[in-house]
Amino acid sequence: MAWCAARSIHVPTIDVGALRKRAPVAAGVGFASVAGTTLWRSSFPTFSSSKRSTPFACLGISTDSRIKEPVQTEKAPAALGPYSQAIKANNFLFVSGVLGLVPETGKFISDSVEDQTEQVLKNMGEILKAGGASYAAVVKTTIMLADLKDFKKVNEIYAKYFSSPSPARATYQVAALPLDAKIEIECIAAL
Repeated sequence: MAWCAARSIHVPTIDVGALRKRAPVAAGVGFASVAGTTLWRSSFPTFSSSKRSTPFACLGISTDSRIKEPVQTEKAPAALGPYSQAIKANNFLFVSGVLGLVPETGKFISDSVEDQTEQVLKNMGEILKAGGASYAAVVKTTIMLADLKDFKKVNEIYAKYFSSPSPARATYQVAALPLDAKIEIECIAAL
């Protein structure tokens, strides 16, 4: 079974059978939306020729809360508020911001950005493992620093955990972090 998606704008067909094999969750909870030709023509009067009167179809992935699975491990610090350490959804693992706290004590390993960075990444590794992923599966990270002057120090430690190709990344200096941390890192991993 194949669907012709947006045939009027030359988008290739979608083989739903292949999609179902690659993403069984998407096929089970996905939905299709078809906008009629009348809507298409009324929205874009210049495209109302007979060649472009094919309906527009699209596939989407559900955000149904029943497919959202929280991830929690005692090997990383507990969440400091009403949020999960991580959430599994749609074949991704979304890891919340991680601080350089020692799980057993709930205190920072030290006041240095180097020590906190190392501990953040160890904690993140435990959450990734609990969610069925690893550093190699991480596709995006966001680093928040109390002082952007620490960027080079953080990069040296970060590089030890993420092999090539490195994940996409954004780094920001923020006004403040929880518990006056020096660094916080969040990530997204593919499952």
